[in-house]
Amino acid sequence: MKGKGEVRTRRSLAQHWLKSESALDNIVRAAECSKEDRVLEIGPGTGILTRRILPLVQALISVEIDRDLCKMLVKEFGKRENFLLLQGDFLELDVESQLGSFEKFQNQNKVVANIPYNITGPIIEKLLGTIANPNVRPYESIVLLIQKEVAERIVAKPGGRTFGALTVRVQYLAECQYICTVPASAFHPAPKVDSAVVRLIPRQLEKQAHDPKYLETLVKLGFSAKRKMLRNNLQSIIERDDLTAILEQLNINPQARGEDISVEQWVELSNELKEKTKQHGTLEENLDVDTINENDIENDI
Repeated sequence: MKGKGEVRTRRSLAQHWLKSESALDNIVRAAECSKEDRVLEIGPGTGILTRRILPLVQALISVEIDRDLCKMLVKEFGKRENFLLLQGDFLELDVESQLGSFEKFQNQNKVVANIPYNITGPIIEKLLGTIANPNVRPYESIVLLIQKEVAERIVAKPGGRTFGALTVRVQYLAECQYICTVPASAFHPAPKVDSAVVRLIPRQLEKQAHDPKYLETLVKLGFSAKRKMLRNNLQSIIERDDLTAILEQLNINPQARGEDISVEQWVELSNELKEKTKQHGTLEENLDVDTINENDIENDI
C-alpha cells in the first residue's frame, strides 16, 4: 500500500528514494557547489537532493524520465529562476541541444546523480566518454551515488580482485575518489545491496596512450580471462617471450595478471606493444573475435 504523501516507486525504472540526511550532506559537500556553478542533475526523483542544491548554484538542469515525477517537480520548483527540468531518458537525450534558448543553463560544469544500478556503466560512459573518444568538454567534477560494488571497482588500486577493465577505463579519464558508503537502509524501498558516493574529476594522465583505441582494445583483451596471466591473454598478438621482455623492460612482473598493473603501466604497455606489433596490422585484425567477449570480462559492467 502507498501511504499518504508517499510517492510510488517504479520497479521498471529501478527507483529507490534516498532518505538519509547524512548521505545528502555528503553528496552536497562532495559536489562543492557555488553560485558560479551550472549543475546537471540526473534522476532528481522526488527532488530531495534538488532542494539542497538549488539555493547553492547559479543554475540547475534536472533530467527525469518519469512523467509523474516531472509533474511533481514542476509544481514544486517550476517558478525558481535557476531551475530547468528536462523530461526524458538521459542516455538518449542531447541535453545541450535542448538548451538553445536557455543560455543561463548551457555549459554545465558539474554533475550530481543518483544512478540506477542497471545503467551505471552507460551513464558514466556518456559523462566521461571512452578512452578512444573522451568527452571533448569535460566536467569539472561528477558526483555519483552508485552501487557500492561498482564504486569499489572504479576506485580500486592494482593488485586487488576489484581492479578490472572498468577501473582502467574510468581512471584513464578521471581521478576517482570514494566519498562514503550509503547503506541499503538509507533508501525507501531498501535495495538489496549497499551504495556509495564517488567523485570523478576528469583529467588527462601525464602519460597518454599513443593510440587510445589500441589501449581500449588491449584492456578488453587483457581482462578477457581475468585469472590468467597477461602473457596468456595477450598471446594472440605477441609471442610470449617477446611480451616477457617488454614486461621486464617496464619493470612489470612477467607473471602479472591484468589486475596487477596500474593504469599508467597499462598505458606504457600499450605504447610498447603498439610499437612492437605495428608492422603486423592493427590489434583488431590480429584477434579472434571470440577472444574478446564482453560476457567473459569479470567484474565489468
